[in-house]
Amino acid sequence: MDYRLEQDSIGEGKVPKEAYYGIHTKRGMDNFPITGQKLHVELVRALAIVKKACALANYEAGLLEEEVKDAIVKACDEIEDGKMMDEFITDPIQGGAGTTANMNANEVIANRANEIMGGKKGCYEYVHPNDHVNMGQSTNDVFPTSGKIAAVNIMERTVYELELLYDALMEKAVEFDHILKMGRTQLQDAVPIRLGQEFHAYASVVKRDIERMKRSKYKLRFINMGATAIGTGINVDPTYFKRIVPILKDLTGIDLVRSEDLIDGTNNVDNLVEVSGNLKTAAISLSKMASDFRLLSSGPKTMVADIKLPAKQAGSSIMPGKVNPVIPEVMNQVAYRVIGNDMTVTICGESGQLELNAFEPVLFYSLFESLEILANGVYTLRENCVKGIEANQKILDKDIRESVGIVTALVPHLGYTTTSKIAKESLEKDRPVRELIIEYNLMSEEMLDEILDPKAMTQPGIAAEYLIKQRNK
Repeated sequence: MDYRLEQDSIGEGKVPKEAYYGIHTKRGMDNFPITGQKLHVELVRALAIVKKACALANYEAGLLEEEVKDAIVKACDEIEDGKMMDEFITDPIQGGAGTTANMNANEVIANRANEIMGGKKGCYEYVHPNDHVNMGQSTNDVFPTSGKIAAVNIMERTVYELELLYDALMEKAVEFDHILKMGRTQLQDAVPIRLGQEFHAYASVVKRDIERMKRSKYKLRFINMGATAIGTGINVDPTYFKRIVPILKDLTGIDLVRSEDLIDGTNNVDNLVEVSGNLKTAAISLSKMASDFRLLSSGPKTMVADIKLPAKQAGSSIMPGKVNPVIPEVMNQVAYRVIGNDMTVTICGESGQLELNAFEPVLFYSLFESLEILANGVYTLRENCVKGIEANQKILDKDIRESVGIVTALVPHLGYTTTSKIAKESLEKDRPVRELIIEYNLMSEEMLDEILDPKAMTQPGIAAEYLIKQRNK
């Protein structure tokens, strides 16, 4: 490979001759061989948008010549369109609070801008990475601003997938609304519930998760552009300071607002911690739901088997015919990863010191992963599981007939002592509750039918209304 020589404050170093990145990027690649991955594509695009906005603001301030501004803007547009992505070679986990990522963008944009203006890579005779592309900026306002823009864009799909899951669960709630089954507490039979009510409850918690995510997204609009190194705005032109956030707002379509306190906005990441916390909460809700699906479909011959999950693949290399609940299992595992990432984000938030949080690289890496894998997990849960769930009607009907749990509905009519005796005898003699009530002439069949009506047993008020009607006869 042919190389060119570049210099920085550390000294001289080799850079591949045709590379758009420069010596700072190369040093970062050598110093941080951590994950084997590169910067997230949305973060790269966000960096390009921020650099474009800065060039436009500096031009309005009279600090950049029009030709230089145009070349920088063109280079940024190309990156935003997905070109030169292979030039962003730095690992997402890096020291320096994101300086390597910022310089990777500065160098790629500068070299491409020089090329546009007729120059050569690595010479920077027309456009310099620091003096022009990074003018009026610091990594400490560029990197967190770019990270927030990327997070908002990634979050769009996460919220969208959750909304589609909510719709799918509500469709199942309607489909299963007429199906009566036994509810369970502590894994023991409790009282009847409609299968549709169970699915409506799953939809309700997902709805709250969506609302929390949308509130988190709103918090991410506060950015610290113009803060430069520590929030004091050193080296920032007044016109640039006034224009940078409005320009960035127009370019992104996001309702961005400058942090009221730029020092606070530079050294605290609590809004990002909140986003991660809400992702964790959603992951917990989804994992609980997935675990319920596994339990409710267990067996299918020797355990619960209330529902049937879609068969998606063979479940064993040794047991023919075995089908495992692989989709709920993967949702569980996604949740575990999100919960672990939240711990990383939490520690990052706590570990910032004085005027800067140096750990934003791993924070954003973890946050982006959580947003993406949660969206992917929700997608497969919806498409490959929820939409195909079926009620095991024969099993559910049998459970209701044979369960002792329905005796609870008779307590207001027969009293706790009598119904306790009926429940005990039903269990000991393996006889249905209904059969014993009729045998002991405790209640007519007609009255039993009304009390044990699915709606009466599973909807507040109906049973009470019936009781009042009986007492008034």
